[in-house]
Amino acid sequence: MTTSFPVTTGQRFRHASALAGCLALALSLAFAGPLRAADDPVLAKVNGVEIKKSDVAMAEEELGPSLAQMDPATKDENVLSFLIDMKIVSKAAEDKKVADSEEFKKRLAFARNRLLMDSLLANEGKAANTPDAMKKVYEEASKQITGEQEVRARHILVETEDEAKAVKAELDKGADFAELAKKKSKDPGSADGGDLGFFTKEQMVPEFSAVAFSLEPGKISDPVKSQFGWHIIKVEEKRNRKAPDFEQVKAQIENYVTRKAQADYVSKLRAEAKVERLDQPAADAAKPDAKSDAKPDAKPADAAKPSDSKMAPPAKK
Repeated sequence: MTTSFPVTTGQRFRHASALAGCLALALSLAFAGPLRAADDPVLAKVNGVEIKKSDVAMAEEELGPSLAQMDPATKDENVLSFLIDMKIVSKAAEDKKVADSEEFKKRLAFARNRLLMDSLLANEGKAANTPDAMKKVYEEASKQITGEQEVRARHILVETEDEAKAVKAELDKGADFAELAKKKSKDPGSADGGDLGFFTKEQMVPEFSAVAFSLEPGKISDPVKSQFGWHIIKVEEKRNRKAPDFEQVKAQIENYVTRKAQADYVSKLRAEAKVERLDQPAADAAKPDAKSDAKPDAKPADAAKPSDSKMAPPAKK
């Protein structure tokens, strides 16, 4: 659940969704492990109710990205102030019987279900990330990567064919490719002499890849047209791609294993559940969903692919 961190007291309670945020925070505290009193000091009291260091830590986690730009001291002070205001206002809401309204009960039920779902899926994802599972994904992805050819090339990108021909003529007369790229190329990488780094065929538009992978190292192409303009390509080096070290892609593998375990678990529960879609004809309602938010967004092969810091024009989809 994402909660916007408020700046002023008025903003803090402007949206009804704050009720769900407060509930999520309160229920989240129930999942925290026990702390010794010395490790979890009381930072404030509101009408006798304690606010501890662990409450502030949990609130920081719940409020998330909205705190990212604050220095630690400012962050802690703002979060503690928020919790104080939350205690005060939530007590006033109780006195006014806000919790008895149907709207509140609906939001309470939604927030509780969301927190239960998030907590269970987090546990499933964590349990799936065993060393053996991660190693298996890494090895499978490495097999798909190892041996694939990569090319390192430079290019000069211009608007027209005539400009490209003029550039090629200068290169044929002995002009330095990198220096000419800095002067003539409209590509953002021109400052690096048009250096695109290493890339595979699928990382480029087909017209570019076809020429780049046909050239021998040191050779310069004739003008090549793509959707981005006209290119002059120089191949610097070719090699067989190697899988990155496990530690380089460990975080990506953890994310893949987690998301796959969660998706599989949701699919299993859904298959066992009786779901009736009353908003659709019976034939459509019986079909499995085409999309699921819990599905992993990367294939195992992608999980272990290194990220290139420099990219050529992206391949067409």
